[in-house]
Amino acid sequence: MSIHIVGLGSESPGGVGSGEDVTGQAQMQGGLLWSYLGHSAVPGHGGMDGTLPGRHALNPAFMEYQSRVFGDVRVMVQDCPSWDLLDSDWASVRSVLEQADIVVIKYSVNDKLAFQQVRNVYSPRLRPLLRHWGMPVILVAVGARLNDEGPPCTCPLCASDWSSCVPHSEGLQLSRDLGATYLELPSLNNFFVGRYFGSVLEYFMIQCLKQKAKERPDKRRGYRMNEPRPPHLDQPARLPPVRVEESTFPQDLQWLLERGVQFADVAFYAGDSGKELGWAHAAVLCAVSPYFRQLLVGRQAMERPVSRCACREREGAPHSLLSTWDGGLEEGPPRTEGSPPGRLSRLVVKDPLLCVCLWETLMFLYRGAWEWEYLEEAVAEKLKSPLAVAQLMERVRSFLGKEKCPRDTPTSRQPGPQTLGNIFNSPLYSDVIFMVQGSVLPAHRSVLVARCDVMAAMFSGKYAEARSRVVPIHGVSSDTFLSFLEYLYTDTCCPASVLQAMAVLVCAEMYQVKRLQHLCEVCVCAYLQSMPSRELASTGISIIRLLRRAKCHNADQLYVWLLHFIANNYLIFSHKPDFIELTDEEREHVERLRWPSRGYLQELNEYQQRRRQLRKSRCNLM
Repeated sequence: MSIHIVGLGSESPGGVGSGEDVTGQAQMQGGLLWSYLGHSAVPGHGGMDGTLPGRHALNPAFMEYQSRVFGDVRVMVQDCPSWDLLDSDWASVRSVLEQADIVVIKYSVNDKLAFQQVRNVYSPRLRPLLRHWGMPVILVAVGARLNDEGPPCTCPLCASDWSSCVPHSEGLQLSRDLGATYLELPSLNNFFVGRYFGSVLEYFMIQCLKQKAKERPDKRRGYRMNEPRPPHLDQPARLPPVRVEESTFPQDLQWLLERGVQFADVAFYAGDSGKELGWAHAAVLCAVSPYFRQLLVGRQAMERPVSRCACREREGAPHSLLSTWDGGLEEGPPRTEGSPPGRLSRLVVKDPLLCVCLWETLMFLYRGAWEWEYLEEAVAEKLKSPLAVAQLMERVRSFLGKEKCPRDTPTSRQPGPQTLGNIFNSPLYSDVIFMVQGSVLPAHRSVLVARCDVMAAMFSGKYAEARSRVVPIHGVSSDTFLSFLEYLYTDTCCPASVLQAMAVLVCAEMYQVKRLQHLCEVCVCAYLQSMPSRELASTGISIIRLLRRAKCHNADQLYVWLLHFIANNYLIFSHKPDFIELTDEEREHVERLRWPSRGYLQELNEYQQRRRQLRKSRCNLM
């Protein structure tokens, strides 16, 4: 393996002319690349092999010599000490550069005219070529600047010397234009050439060797001509994805506000006319708004809590936005026959802006109280006044206890599940109690009806659950049913184990909550896929029984995934006693996808037999 290095430019002021052949060779032997290769920057990595520099056969502008580094790596160097020599045949120069692995550009810091020629004339011609070929480039500034230490002298002689030096900033800018690594060497002694320049050059040579090793065809030296090669093992089949539907939590609560009047327990009336404005649900309002929580369930229920809104009446006395009903209103929201009479709260809306936009405000609260832009657009269509819109937004912020109105940004987009979690497993405005294995689990009919169709039918129809406050639950553990209720309130599911995830999946299938069922499928797949092979072999969880339960409870995605999982871990599960419980169709599917395949195991067996026979034959020869 070899490395081709091309050097351009001269390290000494003045360079080499086209007619200075002998001087050029003498200068080459004292140059940067010759110093590194000849004196061996890394001890023991080889030096020059005695080949003196000579002219390149196709392009006389280049001096050519070679050496060996890293033991047996041949380095071919083509060095052009003068930029003027490149103009003789630019096409051949381009061919030499195209074959280079590393390009080294040199200049003297005390020859500013030559540097300006490189920067203004040759750099624009080299830049597109170097970027196109993508080879590493090293830009080396050689020499010590005059008056480099301290401020420059102001005498005419020193000032002229100072202006003839190439400053550090210009060299660094040229390296950025060329995409090169910039180095400054005060002198060409063993210390600077070996430690600084040599370390950078060796790094690029090692990277070049690695790249060439990747491009070479794979040659396995460990196998001799007659030695058999092991069979190729393909990757196992990819496990099928388990998809989960998007959340419908905001839509469910919107449906509750629009059509769940049967379970409403809060009525709103206009303060000036006593006209009915709408119905709502105390559980949702208390979960979303601390203002409604204080108004509806505060210790001083008959007092009117003052909101943070600074609006005042004409007389100047502060007043609340809402207050409890002082009169005796008998009728309540329409309820089905047999529904248990619930506590009805009547609220008077005293603010005229809130009376006009009460529906939009309630919709905003029900959908999670995060769609501020939607609320602002909705109320702007009704109020038609920017000042009135700003005042109403201030009143809504008072409901939520917020000082500022957060914009509809990704960080502020927190849908409603986080708000209903405040009343999960809480007796606050609870109107139903589930008895599960002796445990008491309070809940709210409005939330259950909005989130679960089976419970909506159970609490709306002519069933015993619709007329009773205490509802017993059978066939489900208390922890499982509590996890099920947690999903209905928070739209999240985090079972602690595979068995608990399967139990919640069964409960979700019982109440026809498909999204929760798919979330449990994802949890089961994640838990099993995270187990290492040793744990899969020793675990007490029966994958075959999980497969049976998934098929029994209509978990189709989990059923297909488990079949692929058994096939990918065939050597583990085929030795377990419950493997025989697979049906003929399931076993055929597993055998078709098994990993490793039968063909590979047969080839592996033949390979091992040939290895043993070859080893015996070698022993007989010895």
